[in-house]
Amino acid sequence: MDIMDGLLYGLQIIMQPSTLLYCFGGVFLGTLIGVLPGIGALATISLLLPITYQIPPTEAIVMLAGVYYGASYGGSTASILLNLPGTASSAVACLDGYPMAQKGKAGVALFMTTIASFFGSMIGLFLLIMFAPAITELGFKFGPAEYFSIMLMGLIAASTLSMGSPAKSLAMVVLGLLLGSVGTDVNSGVARFSFDIPELTDSISLVALAMAVFGVSEVVAKVNQVQGTISKEKITMRTMTPSRQEFKDSIMPMLRGSAVGSFFGALPGTGGSISSFMAYAVEKKVAKDPSRFGKGAIEGVTAPESANNAGAQTAFVPTLTLGIPGDATMALMLGALMIHGIQPGPSMMSEQPEIFWGLIVSFGVGNILLLVLNIPLVGLWVSILRIPYRVLYPIILVFMSLGVYSVNNNTFDVYVVAALGTLGYFMNVFKFPAAPLLLGFVLGPLVEENLRRALLLSRGDMMTFVERPISASILGVTAVLLIWAVWSSIRSDLKARAQAKSSIS
Repeated sequence: MDIMDGLLYGLQIIMQPSTLLYCFGGVFLGTLIGVLPGIGALATISLLLPITYQIPPTEAIVMLAGVYYGASYGGSTASILLNLPGTASSAVACLDGYPMAQKGKAGVALFMTTIASFFGSMIGLFLLIMFAPAITELGFKFGPAEYFSIMLMGLIAASTLSMGSPAKSLAMVVLGLLLGSVGTDVNSGVARFSFDIPELTDSISLVALAMAVFGVSEVVAKVNQVQGTISKEKITMRTMTPSRQEFKDSIMPMLRGSAVGSFFGALPGTGGSISSFMAYAVEKKVAKDPSRFGKGAIEGVTAPESANNAGAQTAFVPTLTLGIPGDATMALMLGALMIHGIQPGPSMMSEQPEIFWGLIVSFGVGNILLLVLNIPLVGLWVSILRIPYRVLYPIILVFMSLGVYSVNNNTFDVYVVAALGTLGYFMNVFKFPAAPLLLGFVLGPLVEENLRRALLLSRGDMMTFVERPISASILGVTAVLLIWAVWSSIRSDLKARAQAKSSIS
C-alpha cells in the first residue's frame, strides 16, 4: 500500500461516525486539560487508559492521540493569561505571552498561538507521512541485536538530552528498569521482586505508575500554589485579530520553529520541552533586536508553539515505525497499544493498516477540529481558569482513584498509586525527572527480551552487537551521547567551582 492509498484508506476509517466522535472528544478534552495548569496530557491519558479497554483499538488510539496533541494546543493558554505553565513545554509561552497579556494583547497572543500550533502540526504531519514508510523499510532490517541497541540508545538519550541533571535522569531510567522487572519472568516463570505479594506477580500496573508520578505528584506539588489574577477584559474577535505587521513577523519564526520541533520530536528521549526552548533560543539568535524578547515579542510566542506542536506529531515516527517512544507520553501511548495486543514496529503498517493510517489521517482531521474549536472557545477557557484549585484538584484525585481501580477492580492498585505518588512527590522536590522513569519502565521488558533473544541466536556471543553494522552504529551514537553527558557534567561542575571562587575573592 503506497502513501496515497494509505491516506485514502485512513480517510475512510476516520470518517466513520464513531471514530470521528472519539477524535473530536479526544482533541476537545486535550485542549481543556492543556488549559488547566498542572494537569497535563500524561495524567489525562493515564486516567483514560482504563476506558480504552471497552473501546475498539482504532477509536481508543485516535482518542488518546487527540488528547496528546490537543493538550499541546491548550497548554499555552494558562501561561499567557496567568503566567502559570501547565507543562514544561508550555513554560516558554510565559516569557513573552504573559507580557503581551499585560499589555492588553492577550487575545492576539492566544489567536497567534492557535495559528502557530496548527501550522507546526501540519508541517510535522507532512514529515511524518513522508518519512514513516522509509523508516519502516529500514525497520525490516532490524533483528534482536538492532532493537536492543536502539532501545538502549533511547534510554540513554532520555537521560542525556532531557532537561536537568543527566545523572539524575540516568538514575530514573535505572529505577524504571527495576520497576519494569517486577513480576513473573516470561522465560523461567519465576516471580521476581514480588516479595510474596500475589498482586505483584502480574507486574506493576502501567496505569498506576503513570497516574502516580505524573498525576498525584503534580496535584500535591501545586495544591498550595497561589492562583493568578485573570484579566476581566472581554475577549472578542476584534481584540484577538493580530495586525498585519504582527502576522508578517510570525511567518518565518513559525517556519523555523516547525523545523526545530520536527527534528527534536523525532529523536527518542527529547520531547516538546527541548524543542520549545531551542526554537526560542534560535529566534533570539536571529533577531535584529534580541532585547525585545521577554517583553512581549510575538516571535517569542509563535516559534515555540509551532515547535511544540510539530514535535507532538513527529514524536509518533519512532513510536509507530520502530516501537521506540520519543517521550514519556509516547511511552504511555506505546503501553496503550500493547494493552490492545498491538506491537508497534515495521510490520504495523502492513499488519494493522486500519490503525496506522487511521491514526495518521486523524492527526489532520483533529488539527482542523482544533483550529475551529480553539478560536471561538478562548472565552470559555478563560472562565474555566477562574475555578479555584482547591475545588479542582480533589476532583482529579477522585477520578484517578476510580480510574486505576476500574482496570483490575483491585484496591491494591489504588495503594500502589498512593505509594508511587509519594515517591513522585519527593522526585519533584529533589528535581528528579519522571519522564525517564516511565521510559525505563515501558522499555525495560522489551530491552531484556531482545537482549536474551540476540544472545540465544548468537549462542551467548556478546560480539553480535558490534559485528552487525546497524547495531554497531547505534551503539557508537549511544557511546557519544554518554561521553558528551559526562563531559557536560564535568564542565558545568568546573564552571560552578570557578564562579564560587570568584565570588569569594
